[in-house]
Amino acid sequence: MEQMTGLLFLSFSSLILLSFSGSVDAYKNYTVGDSLGWYDTTVKSNVNYQKWADGKNFSLGDFLIFNTDNNHSVVQTYNFTTYKLCDYDNSVDNVTVEWSSANPSNTLTQGVTVAVPLLKEGPTYFFSGDYDGEQCDNGQHFKLTVSHGKGLPDSLKDPSDQAPAPNAADYDSTPDTTVPFDLNNPHDQDTDVKKDSGSISLYGKFLDMKLHGILLLLGIVYLF
Repeated sequence: MEQMTGLLFLSFSSLILLSFSGSVDAYKNYTVGDSLGWYDTTVKSNVNYQKWADGKNFSLGDFLIFNTDNNHSVVQTYNFTTYKLCDYDNSVDNVTVEWSSANPSNTLTQGVTVAVPLLKEGPTYFFSGDYDGEQCDNGQHFKLTVSHGKGLPDSLKDPSDQAPAPNAADYDSTPDTTVPFDLNNPHDQDTDVKKDSGSISLYGKFLDMKLHGILLLLGIVYLF
């Protein structure tokens, strides 16, 4: 009951918002059955809801207005099997909504107006699921196809669809890895080579000095 009340509140609120919006011309309200309302053939013998729906161009954001009473329900489903069986009580999926429930035990019949927004493209089905589907079997049903049209107005969009996408997870930045030397120009390796080259050079100079000293001494001896 709380879910149904919430859906009805959303429907009427959205209908009011659309009535005052600048884009109201983009959306339409269809009164189901026109002046006959939403009843089975035991109450209104000349109703033909499928004939009423055929030829109309239904679009996202349009509303269906059901004028009925508390002894007739309004059920919407996207499941063809549920529709063919006229069975709301045993529907096992989450694509069937009872917008208005009937109360057969209530001896006081009261008028009810139910506003149902068209929220999904493609085929959708409506029926009364009361009295074990008897009202549905007695003509209280129809199907229609919803086109994209102008698309859903913001007032009818699911808030979760309008929420901004979550930010990507923040990861700690990886510290730069210190490379001991440039793999293409290994300066550190050259340093060791230069040290070795310097040692060899000094040793060579030392030998050269010793050789010059020996030759000088031999020259002196030769003179005397």
